[in-house]
Amino acid sequence: MQQTGWHDTIVALATPQGVGALAIIRLSGEQAIAIADKMFYGKNLTEQPSHTLHVGTIRDGETIIDEVVVGLFKAPRSFTKEDIVEITCHGSMYIVKQIVMLAVHHGARLAKPGEFTQRAFLNGKFDLAQAEAIADLIHADSEAARKTAMYQMRGGFSREIKALRDELVHFASLIELELDFSEEDVEFASRQQLRKLVDNINQKITGLIDSFELGNVIKNGLPTVIAGKPNAGKSTLLNALLREERAIVSEIAGTTRDVIEDEMTLGGITFRFIDTAGLRETSDTIEAIGVEKTKQKLAEAGLILFMFDLSTEPIEAIRSEIVRLERQPTPYLAIGNKADLCDKDHITAFEELPNSIAMSALDEKDLQQLEEAILQKVNIEAFNTGSTVVTNLRHEQALVHARQALNQVVAGIEQGISNDLLALDIRQALHHLGEITGEITTDDLLANIFSKFCIGK
Repeated sequence: MQQTGWHDTIVALATPQGVGALAIIRLSGEQAIAIADKMFYGKNLTEQPSHTLHVGTIRDGETIIDEVVVGLFKAPRSFTKEDIVEITCHGSMYIVKQIVMLAVHHGARLAKPGEFTQRAFLNGKFDLAQAEAIADLIHADSEAARKTAMYQMRGGFSREIKALRDELVHFASLIELELDFSEEDVEFASRQQLRKLVDNINQKITGLIDSFELGNVIKNGLPTVIAGKPNAGKSTLLNALLREERAIVSEIAGTTRDVIEDEMTLGGITFRFIDTAGLRETSDTIEAIGVEKTKQKLAEAGLILFMFDLSTEPIEAIRSEIVRLERQPTPYLAIGNKADLCDKDHITAFEELPNSIAMSALDEKDLQQLEEAILQKVNIEAFNTGSTVVTNLRHEQALVHARQALNQVVAGIEQGISNDLLALDIRQALHHLGEITGEITTDDLLANIFSKFCIGK
């Protein structure tokens, strides 16, 4: 599945930019080993077997640039299914630049973003969904994100899409066969069986589409808004959760005037905690803007931590606010802060309210109980099902379009439309499913996907 113009050899730094103990420079292509051999002194690399390491020096003429270890991976037993050379050198960016430019001088060219992975896809190493999962795995910042990306990279999601396509292809071929025998009025594909098949596939596709909400949280983190009146302790709670002084804490009401965001992982899930301006009527123009931003963030939240100052707010006022929280669709926890300053009756009355937890944001034990309550609220078990979860917006959109095409098939069966129109809708569904795995691609699509990868990946 190679593409014209992909026979040149590319080079790039495969490890992160910046000074480190070691750096790895990767070459891939037909001349990778020959180019490396022109720079390497120690052994003749062109005579060495695949999957071997060799110690020597990289030289530019008589000048020794660095002592290195060179790894050889010959086609097709490599990541790109081309010859690959990986040069491990010391982590000086000056040394890295010298080696890369020397490789270019000997015939390589600088790799584009994601070009190594793109070559692996074009050479049939894996499909497009698996290639995208590699990028997700690189950027995974939680256990849930790692597990999901690993499952997709190993082909779990692709196998499900292939199974759906195979079922449709079978019926599509029968309908196409009927078109060839249209004058004999022969039916190879039962419309009743086709309807049953389409309903079954639609059910599976709908399940995948519905999983995208969870997948988006796994990939990007759960937006968790900390809201409440001024001086309820929102910034104190943010600092306590993050274990650092991230937000300014003051007794002066209205200190927080803009949203402050930071991330942390709880139970293998990434949470994006968002500290907001206190909710109140204000004549201060800047603070009023902050209040409007708070309302916007509340509308976008996946979880709301609504804080009350138990030392000053009466139960009836808190109860009316919780009634309002109960009416909105977003999951919430009502947090009664400064419980250490209250009597037991006040705390007991608060804890009888729905989804409530009394605590002190300065108490480590209370903080641990809050973290446990947060995990229970987001249903942590949903993140550990081991089933396929759609995390990529491109995949979700392709599934939506496939379902729309299949709904057209159902409508066509019910209306008794002709076979050629029925076949057209089935082919459209197959097209959209094929977009996910890369069986249907365009140059623009590939350029857009791989341009988001790292240079050396």
